Amino acid sequence: MRTLLALAAAAACSSPPQSTIQIKRPLVPQESHTEPAMYKPSHPWPPTRADDVVETIHDTKISDPYRWLEDETDGDVQTWMKAQDDYARRVLADAPQRAELAARLRELFYYDAIGAPIRRGDRFFYTRKHADKEKTVVYWKHGDTGAEHVLFDPNTWSSDGSKGLHGYYPSYDGKRAAYAISEHNSDETVMHVIDVATGKDLPDVIEGTKYAAASWTPDGKGFYYTWVPPISDVVTIAERPGFAELRFHALGTDSAKDPIVREATHDAETFLSGGISRDGHWLLAVVEHGWNSTDVFFKDARKPSAEWTALVAGTDARYDAYAWRDRFYVLTNDGAPRSRVFRVDPHQPARGKWVEIVPQSDAALESAQVIGDQLVLTYLRDAATQIEVRALDGKLAHAIAVPPLGTASIVGNPEDDTAYASYTSFTEPNIIFKTSIKTGKVAPWAKVALPVDTSSFVTEQVFYTSKDGMKIPMFVIHRKDAKQDGTNPTILYGYGGFNVNMTPGFAGSRAVWLERGGVYAIPNLRGGGEFGEDWHRSGMLLAKQNVFDDFIAAAEFLIAQGWTSREHLAISGGSNGGLLVGAALTQRPELYRAAICAVPLLDMLRYHKFGSGKTWVPEYGSAADAEQFKALYAYSPYRRAIDAGQTKYPAVLFDSADHDDRVDPMHARKLAAALQANQHGDAPILLRIERNAGHGGADMVKQQVERGADQLAFLLAQLK
Repeated sequence: MRTLLALAAAAACSSPPQSTIQIKRPLVPQESHTEPAMYKPSHPWPPTRADDVVETIHDTKISDPYRWLEDETDGDVQTWMKAQDDYARRVLADAPQRAELAARLRELFYYDAIGAPIRRGDRFFYTRKHADKEKTVVYWKHGDTGAEHVLFDPNTWSSDGSKGLHGYYPSYDGKRAAYAISEHNSDETVMHVIDVATGKDLPDVIEGTKYAAASWTPDGKGFYYTWVPPISDVVTIAERPGFAELRFHALGTDSAKDPIVREATHDAETFLSGGISRDGHWLLAVVEHGWNSTDVFFKDARKPSAEWTALVAGTDARYDAYAWRDRFYVLTNDGAPRSRVFRVDPHQPARGKWVEIVPQSDAALESAQVIGDQLVLTYLRDAATQIEVRALDGKLAHAIAVPPLGTASIVGNPEDDTAYASYTSFTEPNIIFKTSIKTGKVAPWAKVALPVDTSSFVTEQVFYTSKDGMKIPMFVIHRKDAKQDGTNPTILYGYGGFNVNMTPGFAGSRAVWLERGGVYAIPNLRGGGEFGEDWHRSGMLLAKQNVFDDFIAAAEFLIAQGWTSREHLAISGGSNGGLLVGAALTQRPELYRAAICAVPLLDMLRYHKFGSGKTWVPEYGSAADAEQFKALYAYSPYRRAIDAGQTKYPAVLFDSADHDDRVDPMHARKLAAALQANQHGDAPILLRIERNAGHGGADMVKQQVERGADQLAFLLAQLK
C-alpha cells in the first residue's frame, strides 16, 4: 500500500509470551448441523458453531469462540463461507433499486480513457481503458504520433478473467519490458519479459516476485528485483518478508540461479528492495522498517568488488534517495516532520556533508524527483496537491499550475523537458496535462468523458474538533441543492493509518450516490500523512485510539450540523479503514445505521500471525508487548464484540475477497460470526465474498459494477 495496507514493509512477532491456550469441547460438535448456543434463532442468517477456546495473554483470559474460522482450508469453514456468501447475495439481490443502481454504474464504469505516457527510447508506453473491455490494455507506439500497438491485453489471458497485470517495466531503450502476472488479482506474482517489437515472450520467467518491480540496467541486458521465497515449513507466510533478497536477472539466464546482490535481513519487521541509478553507476538497497523508518545503502555498480556503504541507518525516520548525475537527492522527515530535501555526494556520504537544498515548509512534502534536469516536488496543503519546480540546487523556479482542491501526480524522465501531470478532484474525472518543466506551462492532453453532470456537485472543506481538542479537516461532497435538515443519506468514509493520504479523487460510485441525494464525507484522520509525520505518529501504536476518536467526532459533527442523522448515517472503509469501521461500530454502535467493512483486519491480538500481518507491527504494535497488548485489547473490534455480548448493532456488510493474500479474510469471518451471534437488534449482518479477487478487489469491470451495486443498494435500503 503503499496504499490500502499493502506493500512492502515487514514485521516480526513471535507468539505472545505468557500465552497458554485451553481448548475445550465445542459447544456444538463440528459434525452437527443444529444451532449452536451462541446463535440467535430469530435471525435468518446461517448458524455458526462457537467453540470454547480460552487463551491467556499477559495474565488476561481471552475467549476466542470463532478461532476455527481462521483455517480457510478446513472443509467446515468452506461450507460456512459458502452458506454466508450465498445468503448475503440473496439478500442483496432483493434490495430495492439494485437493478437500476447496477445499470447506472455500468454507464459510469465502462468508459474510454488513456493514461499518462512514459518514454523509453523512441517508444511511448501507456494504458487504455476501453468501454467495451473488462481490463485495461497496455499499448506502445514510436514517438508521439506513431501507429498504436498492443503490448499486453490481459482480457485475452484467461477465459474467466482470473489472470491480470500487476505492473510493467519497460527497459530504458524501450526494446523489452518486464511484467508481473497475478492470479485472482492477489499480490503474488510471476515476472515475465516480452520483446516489444515482436510481442513475443522471452524464456525468462521469475517466480517469487510479490511486491517486486524491475529496475533495468542502462544497456537493457538485465534488471534488479526483490525476490521472496515460497511458503514452506522453513519460511512461513508470516516470516516470509524477512527473507526478501535483492537479486539481479541477466536476460537469457536461469532465474533460479540469479545472483543475490543484497542478502535478506531475516528480520520480519523489515522489507528489502532496491534498484540501479539511471546511468548505471549507483546501486541502492532500501530496508524498510514498517512505514516509520528506512535504512539506505549504496555501492558503486561499476566496481565488482565494491562494498555496501550505509547512506543512513538506524534512525527513526524515513529516507527516499533519488540518484542523478552522481548525486543523491534525499527526501526525509528526519528533523522535519513535513519533510525536506538534501543533496548528497556519494563520495562524501557522511551526514555532516549533506547539504539541505529544500527546507521544510508549512505544507507536507510528498515526493521529490528529477524531471527535465530539475527537481520536481509534490506537496500537500490541507490535503490538496501543489507542484513546484526547483533547480538542482533547490532554488525555486515556478509552480506547475494544476487546478485547486484536487490530487495531482506527475511523470517524466530526468533528461526530458516534457512531462505529464494527472489531475482529479471529487467532482472532476481524471485529466492529463502535458507540461514543460522549464516553463511550467500546461495544456490539456487527455480527458475522461462520462455521462454525468458534475456541475451539480460541490465540495466543501470543513474543520471539526475531535475528542482531545484537535482540529480535523474533512471534505463534504454533496449536491448543490442539498439541505442541512438531517435527512440526507450520508456515507462517512475513512482510513487513518500508514501515512496514507485521503485526497480528492473522482469515483463513479460516489457520483451515483450524490445523484440520489446522498452526502459523502471524508475526514483527514490522524494516522495519515496529510500534515506530515507528526500527524501519522499521532494515530499509530499506543495513539491509535485517536484515529477512532477522530472518526466518531466526524460522525457527531455531521449530525450536529444537520447534514444527516443517526438513522441516515453509514460508515465505510477498507483494509486499515476496515479496522476503523470495525472499531467505530463496536465502540459506538448506536451512532450509525449501517456500515461497509471491506477487506478488514479486526482481530488485533492475532493479526500478526496471518497474511502480511507481521509487516504492520511497527504501525499497530503486537500483543507480545505488554503495554501494546493493553492498547490492542482495548480497541480490537473482534475482542470488543466477544466481550460485549448481546448488543444492538447497525446493519453491517462485510466485503471480503477469496484470494486476499495481504489481509487474511479470517478477520471478516470472525467478526461477522461474532456480530451475528450477538446482534440484539433487527439489522442484518452480511458477509459477501468476492470471487477471483485480492485485497484490491477484482480487476474486471463487471465485478466492480456488481460489488458497487450491492454496496449502494444495501446502504440505501438501510438509510431510507
